Amino acid sequence: MKIEKAKITDAAQMHKLINQFATRQEMLPRALSEIYENIRDYFVVREGGKVVACVALHVSWSDLAEIKSLAVADGWQDKGIGKELVKKCLEEAKELGIATVFCLTYKPDFFQKCGFAHIEKSQLPRKVWGECYTCPKFPDCDEVPLVVNLGTPHHLEGGNEGKNAAH
Repeated sequence: MKIEKAKITDAAQMHKLINQFATRQEMLPRALSEIYENIRDYFVVREGGKVVACVALHVSWSDLAEIKSLAVADGWQDKGIGKELVKKCLEEAKELGIATVFCLTYKPDFFQKCGFAHIEKSQLPRKVWGECYTCPKFPDCDEVPLVVNLGTPHHLEGGNEGKNAAH
């Protein structure tokens, strides 16, 4: 299994895969235009040129990112692909210096197995909710929020950033 950054040519297949699960009320739908606009956020797994899994890591703020649109095609589930995609997102978040990654999901048990913990929606920063106004489930969101803390963001490690330079 090889996880790669998504390409423009993957967008239509990703759209179909994500929305297949959305029609079953297992995740939120994504517009094809949204996938194109955020293509750099996505990772994919391909088999013979076909996208069999995808996920996005969307940066929300300097210390916060969201895992979105995790989808693994029927027939490819229970092979560890979803877990590896989440792991890839968390690795990228660490590389970017992001301290906290969250998700809103209908599959909280899966994310808990990946190290995420339940939080109250009210604990998420207001910036996170900007996208919610366009959601078909707004304001009655039934997704479960979970979070994982990766440690101190890179922009706060070492140097004088955030410290009082004049003693």
